[in-house]
Amino acid sequence: MTKKTPFQLTRRGFVAAGAAMMAAPALAQNTSDVNGTGTVEVERDLSQAVRRNISSFRTLDWRPYFSNLNNGAVLVDIDSRALHYWSADESVYKLYPSSVPLSEDLTRRGRTSVVRKVEGPDWRPTPSMKERNPEWPDYVPPGPDNPLGTHALYLSWTYYRIHGTHDTRKIGRRSSNGCIGLYNEHIAELFALTKVGTQVLLI
Repeated sequence: MTKKTPFQLTRRGFVAAGAAMMAAPALAQNTSDVNGTGTVEVERDLSQAVRRNISSFRTLDWRPYFSNLNNGAVLVDIDSRALHYWSADESVYKLYPSSVPLSEDLTRRGRTSVVRKVEGPDWRPTPSMKERNPEWPDYVPPGPDNPLGTHALYLSWTYYRIHGTHDTRKIGRRSSNGCIGLYNEHIAELFALTKVGTQVLLI
């Protein structure tokens, strides 16, 4: 029998740990340095591309990353595979496990904002995706087969989104072609908390 390392968590343990941390208050801690064209989320072959499912759940203070909390703020830590949210009045802090891009060439870091919110998003592959994968459909309507899950927050960067997923294997992993994915129940909660104009920083 293969011995499990501390990082090989069961999904039940992973979710329980996440829930426990999400209930904790925000704490100021030492943080990693901020790192100074896009693709839309479509998962590649999981058996070949996905790395292990693990997110780092440590609460962060917003001040090293934002000058203010106007309209609320979202911080996505690519290395930790975690998304943080602070409300404008600091009364709400959320920490969610996320999926992140498969590789550095698919990863974009920097400041952006929410420019559009869609419940029940539809999806179309970009021309470059269609060229690489001609078998992909031209259009996927909202529903269980849609790679954007139940809700999507569109960012000011073309083709970049924070969205849900119906494939829960993706969360906590390097499994996207650029977007940030959350469990559907978490994106629904974040969707309700954010607004058009919410600040977003990817580090």
